[in-house]
Amino acid sequence: MAGLISIGLTGVLGHQAALNTTGNNITNANTAGYSRQEVVFETQDGRRTGAGTIGTGVNISDIRRVANEYLVEQVRSDTSLASEQQALNSELSRLDNLLGGENTGLNEAMSNLFAALQSAAEDPASLPQRQLVLSEAQAVVDRFQALQAEFIQQRESVKSQMQQGVKDANTLIRTIADLNQAISESPGLAQGHDPNELLDKRDEALRQLSEIVSVRVVPAQGGQVNVLLSNGQALVVGNEIAQLGTRSSSEDPTRLEFTLTTAGREEVVDNQITGGRLGGLRRFESEALNPAFDELGRVAIALADNLNHQHEIGMDLEGELGGLMFTDINTDAVKRSRVTANANNSQPQDAVIGVEIGDSSELPAGSWTLRFTGDGRNYDVIDRSSGRVVNQGRLPDPLPAEITMDGFNIQIDSGTFSAGDSFLIQPTHRAAGDIGLVVDREEDLAFASPVRAESDIGNGGDAAISQGEMLNVRNPLSNSLLPEFQARGELSPPMEIRFRDDGGTLVYDILDANDPTNVLVAGDASAVPPQNVYQPGIANKLFSEDPTDPNYRGFQFEISGNPQPGDSFYINYNTDGVSDNRNAEFMAALETANTMNGGTQNFTEGYAGLVENVGVQTRQSQLDLDASQTLLEQSVAQRESVSGVNLDEEAGRLIQYQAAYNASAQVMSVAQSLFDTLLSTFR
Repeated sequence: MAGLISIGLTGVLGHQAALNTTGNNITNANTAGYSRQEVVFETQDGRRTGAGTIGTGVNISDIRRVANEYLVEQVRSDTSLASEQQALNSELSRLDNLLGGENTGLNEAMSNLFAALQSAAEDPASLPQRQLVLSEAQAVVDRFQALQAEFIQQRESVKSQMQQGVKDANTLIRTIADLNQAISESPGLAQGHDPNELLDKRDEALRQLSEIVSVRVVPAQGGQVNVLLSNGQALVVGNEIAQLGTRSSSEDPTRLEFTLTTAGREEVVDNQITGGRLGGLRRFESEALNPAFDELGRVAIALADNLNHQHEIGMDLEGELGGLMFTDINTDAVKRSRVTANANNSQPQDAVIGVEIGDSSELPAGSWTLRFTGDGRNYDVIDRSSGRVVNQGRLPDPLPAEITMDGFNIQIDSGTFSAGDSFLIQPTHRAAGDIGLVVDREEDLAFASPVRAESDIGNGGDAAISQGEMLNVRNPLSNSLLPEFQARGELSPPMEIRFRDDGGTLVYDILDANDPTNVLVAGDASAVPPQNVYQPGIANKLFSEDPTDPNYRGFQFEISGNPQPGDSFYINYNTDGVSDNRNAEFMAALETANTMNGGTQNFTEGYAGLVENVGVQTRQSQLDLDASQTLLEQSVAQRESVSGVNLDEEAGRLIQYQAAYNASAQVMSVAQSLFDTLLSTFR
């Protein structure tokens, strides 16, 4: 009887444990990271008799955690990918809305400026029209600066998110290490009985960590796991941890770099931070935000440079040469701001380096590293986007030196350099914030051309002279005023173009109009090559357009038609030319002139290229996000199909175990009844 009672008792106790386990599954059906558990029954060793083996009941060999490590790892991997795409898409969408917004973008402001210039060209003496130009020019400046400020704000937001992500990651790293310790010290682990709840908590912590950064998980002894970054740098080894951190980059103090501190030793792990929120933020910063800074700055420099040049070669309402319209793109302070010395450079860190914009039409958007090697006088210029060396050489002794690049020059004025020293070169990165409006009076807008031409009323031929084109009022080589424009309000000297016969060939002399005996350039048909020989049937240019040529005057006029010997034309300062609109028309025409990207883009197209690039990245990111979320949903569904709690199945097991429990209790009741019957026979 005792054996039958014992058998029933094992059934009662075993199925009570099964009922408890099933109830625990049901109550944790919505617990994040919970893995379904099941009782593993095992028959007890039987009692051997002469008639055979008689069973003695049931044992519970294990409370098994139903989990598939492959599926758990797949969920972690897909979580990291989806989290990366979510962070990237969120920031890209914000940038895309900013650049493409009707009220926040740049296109409308630039269009309004050139429309105002076109209106002013129709009535160049109108002060209200001139005031409108100034207002629209200021609006362009404000829009550039507002976009730059928004970029900076988004950059700071990204940095804050990075810092918070690192804090969250360190908390999870500590949690995983503590769980490793608890799991390794769990009673029964040596006998193969896993601490199921601790394993679930650790897997959930690992999943949450993968939302922040992509990690590799490697099983270790004692039920522990080691957690590594993508290249194998350890975050957790047993219950020992490393500490993630951030600090200002030594190369570029405006951005953060990631560090990993292990046993008091800190190293930079920027390239190992991939996947998760941190990986998405890093990608946004390097692939979208920094290029946006550079591209917007390139548009700002091109706009300021071209309008400045055109305005400088004009004449204002008071007869003065036009000055800068926008701030100078090459002041000493601005040139220095385009270079950032690496904080780890060798002492005395006394380098004086600047970047001068040479040709804004050839200026690329990007950043470069100027790195010194050897004895500190050899240098390489490295394109940071491709990693290629695009220029190299050796500094002269003594300095200064100039390194010529497409569209800009790196000017090394002085300094002491050692091998390993480096400098970040960013020609356009801050330009949108540097632009400003210089002209503040309507009268100072230079809408007229400072020179004009006219024909002598006694000319016998039908030749005509053009209204002329200004090239420059300054020598492009020295930046000093040309001699012709050094006297205020006059051309020095005014010129007369006089035709004469030279042995049967029509030539023209360029004379000082104030003193016709002073021949500035004489015509000579016999010279090699012939000088100032008139070619009928074409437009004859009068002056050289080469600044090194003595006949370069900073302007160009053309004569066409059929002049006669003795005919004269006069070129003089445009005194009282208040109604002259030639320069205003040239300024307005810059809207559609291809002045960027090697003469293939205008300002609007340059900005549109930036908007388009960000838009394409945003659309691709949205597609990648949708795909990654689908993969994650599939991975989670696969894991849930194995480890998740199905309430219908658990309800069925609850009934099954309840019936078995009742039946086992009935076995004990029968055994008790038989025992009572046996006792009654001896009374």
